[in-house]
Amino acid sequence: MLKAMLIKEFILIMRDKHALAALFIMPSIFILIMSMALKDTFGNDHALLNYTIIDRNQTVQSEQVNTLLRVNTLFQKHDLVIKDQTELQKALNGDVHFVISIPSDFTENLGKKQLDTALLHIDVAADVKPEMVSLVKAALAGIIRQQRLQKIQNDLKIFLPDIAQKLDGFSFEAQDVLDIHYNGMKAEQVPSSTQQSVPSWIVFGMFFIIIPMSTIFINERTQNTLLRMHAMNISIPALFTGKIVPYMVINQIQVWLMIGVGIFIVPLLGAEALTLGNSIAGLVMVSTGLSLAAIGTSILIAVSVNTVEQATTIGGISNILFGAIGGIMVPKFFMPQVMQTLTNISPMSWGLEGFLDIFLRGLGAQAVIKESLALAGFGVGLLMIAWLIFSYRTKRGI
Repeated sequence: MLKAMLIKEFILIMRDKHALAALFIMPSIFILIMSMALKDTFGNDHALLNYTIIDRNQTVQSEQVNTLLRVNTLFQKHDLVIKDQTELQKALNGDVHFVISIPSDFTENLGKKQLDTALLHIDVAADVKPEMVSLVKAALAGIIRQQRLQKIQNDLKIFLPDIAQKLDGFSFEAQDVLDIHYNGMKAEQVPSSTQQSVPSWIVFGMFFIIIPMSTIFINERTQNTLLRMHAMNISIPALFTGKIVPYMVINQIQVWLMIGVGIFIVPLLGAEALTLGNSIAGLVMVSTGLSLAAIGTSILIAVSVNTVEQATTIGGISNILFGAIGGIMVPKFFMPQVMQTLTNISPMSWGLEGFLDIFLRGLGAQAVIKESLALAGFGVGLLMIAWLIFSYRTKRGI
């Protein structure tokens, strides 16, 4: 009997080719779009801020500020001529994030031990985040420290040439003095947009089975198929099993198809290829837990509503809410602390963290046991609630 139910379910699934295609094509398109859209965000050579310089000093020292800023890949210079306050405001209301003004007495003040006025003046666009302003301040402070040390070195050359010569070897370049290593990654490997976006859209895509699964279930109920099966003494666990197994198979095909897109298709468009991580078993554990969570949600919706329209609406809204809260739409690290805490209520967040542990952090199966069990428990819990609701409605002919 169970074999016949599984065959029946697969036939029904294959009949709805549009819904089936959407389950595979839509998440794959999301992966391609988001990997390309976020490519520069996670890249090393992407400029975060645009600036221009008003140089009223016109000396070697002021030109050095310009030169040292140019080599910083986080900043991109706009060559604008700003003559008055109106032009300055126009620039800041346009593409320029900040304007650096170098006063005429810059060189004179550079060597002073006690500064009477600031060496540089910075005008910042109103929409620039405070952390970006801190980044600019740190970069300019580093440049000023370098120039002041060089000024001291030049003064020492007259009286203490040996000491001045020793200062020549000091390096101020980050790549010379810092060794950066990302946790869970190989030396000189950096996180990419693909490593971030593929796990997110795998999770989101798996939950999209809510719509076709609940639609088929409701159609069977309205056509009295479920009633006839109940009359044949087919138990609810057997009925639910006939629904669960085919969609778990579909979910696993989704997962590996999207992984294949990340590995083979995304690099063809110029983004970084997805790397699998260190644990296939961990991927299977998380994807199985996610599948149970998605299927449990689908069946609960299906047994609770009366029409396909209701199921489609509630399923779509549930997906979007789970995704928005769970860090799918907006990466969790962009959220304020309160929102980051709130993500823990979304099962999509649990699945995403599990996938990131494997794909991004290089962890193994042991690290994702908690997320996998939480997802499986969530799904089984919803299936138990759906069982109670379905039993109640079946006994009363609802």
